[in-house]
Amino acid sequence: MQETALQPVWHPPADWRDRTLIGELAGLLGAQDYEDLLAISLTSPSRYWQTVMRHLGFGWRTPPGALSEGGPECPRWFPGGELNWVDNVFRRAQARPADAAAVIAEAEDGQARTLTYRELQALVLRLAGGLAALGIGHGTRVGLMMPMGIPAVSTLLALSALGAIAVPLFSGFGAAAAATRLELAQAQFLVASASYRRRGATVCMAGTLKAIQAQCPGLRLIVDGDGSSVDGPSHAWAELATAAALDGPRCMAAHDPFMIVFTSGTTGRPKGTVHTHGGFPLKILHDCAYHFELRPGDRWLWPSDMGWIVGPISTVGALSRGAGLVCYDGAPDFPGPTRMAELIRRHGVTHFGAAPTLVRSLAASGADFAQEPLESLRVLILAGEVIDPEHFDWFFTSFGRRRLPVINYTGGTEASGALLANVPVRPIKPCGFNSASPGVDAYVGDEAGSRLATGTGELVVGAPFLGMTAGFWGEPERYLESYWTQRPGRWSHGDLVSRDADGHFYVLGRADDTLKIAGKRVGPAEVEAPVLELPEVREAAAVGLPDPVKGQKLVLCIVPRDLPGDGVADAAGRRIEEALGKPFRPARIHIVGQLPKTRNGKIMRRVVRNVLCGLSPGDLSALENPDAIEGLRFLSEKTHPRVG
Repeated sequence: MQETALQPVWHPPADWRDRTLIGELAGLLGAQDYEDLLAISLTSPSRYWQTVMRHLGFGWRTPPGALSEGGPECPRWFPGGELNWVDNVFRRAQARPADAAAVIAEAEDGQARTLTYRELQALVLRLAGGLAALGIGHGTRVGLMMPMGIPAVSTLLALSALGAIAVPLFSGFGAAAAATRLELAQAQFLVASASYRRRGATVCMAGTLKAIQAQCPGLRLIVDGDGSSVDGPSHAWAELATAAALDGPRCMAAHDPFMIVFTSGTTGRPKGTVHTHGGFPLKILHDCAYHFELRPGDRWLWPSDMGWIVGPISTVGALSRGAGLVCYDGAPDFPGPTRMAELIRRHGVTHFGAAPTLVRSLAASGADFAQEPLESLRVLILAGEVIDPEHFDWFFTSFGRRRLPVINYTGGTEASGALLANVPVRPIKPCGFNSASPGVDAYVGDEAGSRLATGTGELVVGAPFLGMTAGFWGEPERYLESYWTQRPGRWSHGDLVSRDADGHFYVLGRADDTLKIAGKRVGPAEVEAPVLELPEVREAAAVGLPDPVKGQKLVLCIVPRDLPGDGVADAAGRRIEEALGKPFRPARIHIVGQLPKTRNGKIMRRVVRNVLCGLSPGDLSALENPDAIEGLRFLSEKTHPRVG
């Protein structure tokens, strides 16, 4: 990725101080410009967050006495403060018109159901009452394995209202992956769907749920749908949703957990990131307002699953802002590639989020999105992995008509929301992030953690930040080792990033995926970007493998649009040489049918690297397509000839 050559493709309005929410915030803070606002957020954090809460109407039952206390690694945010984050959703229920849509859920077959804010509040309180009757209360860990829709959204809110701790799980997980996470969280209950639809077929969960119960003795099931084939004790979700209503959300301390979200580590078991009532909800509310310009009455669509961090972000963010949360339970390109465009038109979506994997898939479909009526859109969002300039431009053009801001957004499950993200008050460059998120002291750091004004290094955060995980569930030492030991007193995030002379950041991949070729550190995205510009290429993964002479050699795996992909390897080698220089031409280029990916679409480069080296691939619990590994095993470094 030649970030120094990238120029802005979108510019903010001249009157942004009057037209944007972040402009309103700047006025309340007395900031002279955005740079001044950013400085205030870091030098006067208590003042900054107090102003944010006042501006966005974030309420407390007992106001906190301070912003935080304790050391940087394990701060306690808002000491003395009491609230339940669901209170802020219910405030919207009272403030919005009686017919204001809270959740619009469309199934793959086209059937849609809408709940108003007041109907959602009533459902959540009834469901909370039913859950409480089963003994679920403060601190009870409850798995949540449901695709995005009204049952999943209302269950997350009901558990939070009770003071229970939700453990979101991907609805497509196999039994072993789900059971591992439930056991690590010491969950007592699992709320799950009996079935769901994908590409016109019904996927029955009975076998998976039986296997989970067999691995988790004593786990009690709550099933949405026909649970008659499930062994062991189970309860009907529909019956709980008609129980006597809870009188209101329970009062919680700001540092009380409401959610454990698991993220897969490079090796070993998954990590359970803990998020609290006073952390995640306020950070997401902040980001939805100031990065995404989300307002009451807007419509939010970001296809995902409740088991990935985007599901809770969408639920908490849209409902806390008083927007309509549009949920879609189905394949995003079924029955055709224009399904997302049809959803946007049908439901008047204003904010559309997509992972780069989805963008690449839609771009490859050949559908003419320029002919789709997308007039309701105001903001586009990209997150989940690195995107290349070609597909950024395609999204900006096809969905944004070259007039909408594309908010590139990165942080991770451990950070709640953004560490880096675009703001709609600065110019936006393809693939870049035009700011650290206000309140987050994120920068490019060298090995010692010193700041680099420009150049390449690791993403480092110089101080504790609101929304950061309160730790890993049951593993405090692993949490400290993961983020705080490499650079004491600073959060080492693990992403390889660069910063250009204009102050724009670029994520180049994970730091442990860093390549050192010809004495220069480069991220896999820099190598993959020019290759992905080739029309014959669908996906690519660049990895560094040991070399006895050079120390490391570059190997590229390519998924062509059409197999066998004749000529693709040579074209890719030439393209990299033209873009990066002859020293970066790959030592080998493999043509493969697929690359190992997580269920939310991220290419697992460390799995590619490990398998090509003949090593154990590591933790595969989040892998969507395990058969991709078998394909890679044939590409042994000892037997495969040089290509490209």
